[in-house]
Amino acid sequence: MTMTPGEVERKVRQLDNDMQAVYELLAGISAQQARHLNRLDALDAKIDTRCDALDARLGGHDARFDALDARLDGHDTRFDAHDARFDAHDAKFESIDTKLDQILERLA
Repeated sequence: MTMTPGEVERKVRQLDNDMQAVYELLAGISAQQARHLNRLDALDAKIDTRCDALDARLGGHDARFDALDARLDGHDTRFDAHDARFDAHDAKFESIDTKLDQILERLA
């Protein structure tokens, strides 16, 4: 089945129109991708800014916790000293109890 020159010309025009339509679609897709890329860049910058702010806040919290740890270490040291004093008092009271027991035995 051979085509007449008019049919060939019509077919070539149709292919040319189809090709132009494909180029227009590709241009639209490219423009949409560019808009998406711009939006993603803006979101990335926003996230980076917020992450920096969070890092700064967490750094502040870390410093506060370190200060609290230091204070608690000081309290632990004081409590250890009190425990040592209580142990010394307990030893003295045990000695006094022993002496009182001996005195009560002699009196009995």
